[in-house]
Amino acid sequence: MALCMQRDSVLNRLMDCGKYVRYTPEQVEALERVYAECPKPSSSRRQQLIRDCPILSNIEQKQIKVWFQNRRCREKQRKEASRLQTVNRKLSAMNKLLMEENDRLQKQVSQLVYDNGYMKQQIHTASATTTDNSCESVVVSGQKQQQNPKTQHPQWDANNPAGLFAIAQETLAAFLSKATGTAVNWVQMIGMKPGPDSIGIVAVSPNCSGVAARACGLVSLEPTKVAEILKDRPSWYRDCRCLNVLSVVPTGNGGTIELMYMQTYAPTTLAAARDFWTLRYTSTLEDGSLVICERSLTSSTGGPTGPPASNFVRAEVLPSGYLIRPCEGGGSIIHIVDHIDLDVWSVPEVLRPLYESSKFLAQKLTTAALRHVRQIAQESSGEVHYGGGRQPAVLRTFSQRLCKGFNDAVNGFVDDGWSPIGNDGVEDVTIAINSSPNKSFGSHYNTSMLPTFGGGVLCAKASMLLQNVPPALLVRFLREHRSEWADYGVDAYSAACLKASPYAVPCARPSGFPSSQVILPLAHTIEHEEFLEVVRIEGNAFPPDDVALACDMYLLQLCSGVDENAIGACAQLVFAPIDESFADDALLLPSGFRIIPLDPKTDGPASTRTLDLASALDIGSGNARPAGETDLNNYNLRSVLTIAFQFTFENHLRDNVAVMARQYVRNVVRSVQRVAMAIAPSRLSTELGPKSLTGPPEALTLARWIYRSYRLHTCTDLFRVESTSGDAILKQLWHHSDAILCCSVKTNASPVFTFANQAGLDMLETTLVALQDIMLDKVLDESGRKLLCIEFSKIMQQGFAYLPAGICVSSMNRPVSYEQAIACKVLDDNDSNHCLAFVFVNWSFV
Repeated sequence: MALCMQRDSVLNRLMDCGKYVRYTPEQVEALERVYAECPKPSSSRRQQLIRDCPILSNIEQKQIKVWFQNRRCREKQRKEASRLQTVNRKLSAMNKLLMEENDRLQKQVSQLVYDNGYMKQQIHTASATTTDNSCESVVVSGQKQQQNPKTQHPQWDANNPAGLFAIAQETLAAFLSKATGTAVNWVQMIGMKPGPDSIGIVAVSPNCSGVAARACGLVSLEPTKVAEILKDRPSWYRDCRCLNVLSVVPTGNGGTIELMYMQTYAPTTLAAARDFWTLRYTSTLEDGSLVICERSLTSSTGGPTGPPASNFVRAEVLPSGYLIRPCEGGGSIIHIVDHIDLDVWSVPEVLRPLYESSKFLAQKLTTAALRHVRQIAQESSGEVHYGGGRQPAVLRTFSQRLCKGFNDAVNGFVDDGWSPIGNDGVEDVTIAINSSPNKSFGSHYNTSMLPTFGGGVLCAKASMLLQNVPPALLVRFLREHRSEWADYGVDAYSAACLKASPYAVPCARPSGFPSSQVILPLAHTIEHEEFLEVVRIEGNAFPPDDVALACDMYLLQLCSGVDENAIGACAQLVFAPIDESFADDALLLPSGFRIIPLDPKTDGPASTRTLDLASALDIGSGNARPAGETDLNNYNLRSVLTIAFQFTFENHLRDNVAVMARQYVRNVVRSVQRVAMAIAPSRLSTELGPKSLTGPPEALTLARWIYRSYRLHTCTDLFRVESTSGDAILKQLWHHSDAILCCSVKTNASPVFTFANQAGLDMLETTLVALQDIMLDKVLDESGRKLLCIEFSKIMQQGFAYLPAGICVSSMNRPVSYEQAIACKVLDDNDSNHCLAFVFVNWSFV
């Protein structure tokens, strides 16, 4: 009886809560209007809703609360279902793509097995018939001819559209054999793992003529839109100076043939730019796929002769293009093939690895196209949100203008108005002036802000060879520590071009860079390989009467290639002064750095870490590396650094500005050399390597203090060592898997880091040089700082404390999780407090 009464009570309570209330369409409409404005109304808002809407007067407030809870739950379920459907479509398309790639690889394996058997038979036959040593060279020659057959092309009539169509059809067949067939042996690049949110499959060819790269990926755009984006090459190919379609010929199958002339920038100051004369064929295949293929028109292929151009080296595009296939449920699968012969013999020998690198082509052209299409797709779907009140297209235009202005400065084309001026007897820095910037800068310069009473733009540029310096690491340092290389007075002069006041040549200040910088992010690409940001340089270190220097300055900055794991990536830091208004048509006068890696060579130059590239052109390859240097991942890594700085000038101050610019670039070069030597992995390897593990005395002593203090306080060993000598302890400390960081202990200042092992530097994403600029407060999150304050007295009394799992932040603002942190007081030989050591156990990036 009691059980029945309890059950009836529960049912009555459920009925009272309105579990089975049925709403009229008018009531649902009224509730939906409120939900659109406020999905989670407060109690007072629900009461106000009942008073304002008479049709809801018969519904209790609890029932309305339940309705909003259910509505939020349905909305969440709808979004999750939509997300899962999108992921399912991506996975289905990716599965189809991987199955096709697997079929292509199986065909390639079968072909290689056949070729291997054929070559064995040929070698056996040749060895049985003759003992002449020349048989080997005959076989090898035949193998090369089989890999790269020379096709005899008929000489088509240049004025006959049928001849052009025949070339187009031949180009289409050759392109499809590379995109989906086995005409080229592709090797997948390291780190390019396919997935629903990955860029796709990227591969290069190590043994074809020229350089070749291939990419396959998924995008949520229709094929026609993808084709439109890819054909607009100047919008995404940063090295494209211009692309002109000189003739369009329609074909009978509904396609088009275009005759195009394209000019590209040279990546450094020591090589000539390239131009291309090509035929581009756009057509639709029988299965509905769109194809855009392209090849150069040469004397061997036939076709019209391209326009001549001085100061350019004519390069050749071998059959390349885009295959765009529609996906079920929307979207497209894209196959991209780029195959180019850059005429490597026309560049200095030290730069030839750059023009022979298929990885560099993949990064600059192939994956750039795929990333741009994916970026547009995510922007169109509303997945990308940028701050600052600017549309993504506007921010992309800023990035393009920065790159184009920097490339113009590096190349200094005569037809743009650039002309070199005499040097001071040393040819390490090149000075060029442009007295008519309106001639070439109109598209990316608001020229009304340039000198109106005689003047122009001056560019000082230099190139150098870096040895054993990771490009990503150097660019990150230059970005985060501007005070190490920049001069505040020169920055103030560059910013003066935005104001109407007369120009004045700045004086070098012995105080260096007295202000601080604040980086304000604007936008980034979906894979964070490129950042667009505003840098505010605070001028509060100068007296108020120095108005030109006391005010804050702003830079628009583009940083790319900071991922150290990217293969063949070019790292770049380009910036231009802007004013506070930052209009869409703001004057941009870009300057900056570009670091391009060269493929490692076994016969590389000597162990000098930084050399002037002009002098390196005369250095042979016979210099041996010193004994004791070990082979690491970035060891024997060579890269080319290009520096270019632009300034406006008035005619009567041109010579003074040139002297200032030349001296400034030399100072920057010296600063970069100093930084490069400090962050080069070879320096650390020679200090901590097994053959020459000496290290500075301070590091040896600190390692001994850390090991002894940890053992004293915790009664356990931080690590096991066979010998208690300083060398062995330092080696074990440096290679310890947990992040070990030391920070100062000062009562009147915020603690800053003074030392870190390799894992600690990796966790903070910094270097030993930049470590001392990082404060402990900036690394720990709010809960970590509070916990440290609570445990600080315990650490100082007991000597150590265990901190629970938490989150900290690297210098690149990336969250890092750790399972446990151990704070330990480090004592010196006199048992005095020296510093605090933190051990972050099992850390990883979130």
